[in-house]
Amino acid sequence: MSKDEFAISIDNVRDAHQRIAPHVLRTPSLFSERLSSELGCELFFKAESLQHIGAFKARGAINAVLQLNDADAARGVVTHSSGNHAAALARAAKIRGIKAHIVMPRNSSPTKIASVQSFGIEPIYSEPDSASREAKALEVQSQTGATMVHPYDNANVMAGQGTVALEIIDQVRDAGVVLVPVGGGGLLSGMLVAIKSLRPNIKVIAVEPALADDAARSLQSGERQMPTRYDTIADGLRTSLGELTFPIIRHFLDDILLVGEDDIRAATRELSERVHLVAEPSGAVAFAGLRSNRDRFQGQRVVAVISGGNIDFNGCRLGQP
Repeated sequence: MSKDEFAISIDNVRDAHQRIAPHVLRTPSLFSERLSSELGCELFFKAESLQHIGAFKARGAINAVLQLNDADAARGVVTHSSGNHAAALARAAKIRGIKAHIVMPRNSSPTKIASVQSFGIEPIYSEPDSASREAKALEVQSQTGATMVHPYDNANVMAGQGTVALEIIDQVRDAGVVLVPVGGGGLLSGMLVAIKSLRPNIKVIAVEPALADDAARSLQSGERQMPTRYDTIADGLRTSLGELTFPIIRHFLDDILLVGEDDIRAATRELSERVHLVAEPSGAVAFAGLRSNRDRFQGQRVVAVISGGNIDFNGCRLGQP
């Protein structure tokens, strides 16, 4: 597949950046003097945990909803999500003044369920596996006529997520490496298109939980692989790569790192205690990849994307770092 056949281009990301600007925050890329000294690199954190609804998902959801024509918007939107995209779409629908139908796994974080409910929407629950989530969302779509806004395998969503990269390029001059968490690949694919179009010398490295290693297996085999388990603490990264996201990731990605559950827990705690950023485990995965591979990044200017901060402190057992 050539670059011209990818679902999105740099022009789509640039257009999204202008479209969504009134509705999203320009989150900071925070330099950590303390951790930079300890880890031997210049370390910045792109704090999407400070974004509306506490995650980067606010970007893609509003970009998709704003591009609906009036007839489609009147029928509302539907999606399935473990939480952050659910809240993002609920918020986007409220901004546009349309209905949203949100399917969530039964084991979703209470914090993320409450976030959806805060927009006046009661989630529709499904079993936690991807097939059940998708089937329930399709059932709701058939009943309502709503437009499906997939949490990551949607070109407008991908373009919206890619705006994270445009801000990093502007905020962190001469960045050498950007570490990005990967689940379904919406954030990673959007950022890859932006970075490799504008700053191809920047290395983009994905980080994935070892207990949800389908992206690593997909890249190794050359074909999309499905998750084999759903019990990583990084609940937002339990999904498989999408049909639209995988070709972009396969073409542009420089490397992928796997991290264990203890590394994810330690990174989550350290971000809170030493950087004063609240991150959910999925949001801390990129930093976990840096911590557990610190020798690889010596002397480089590194940006770790902290993708979300919606942590359930009652249900999330972080243990000791």
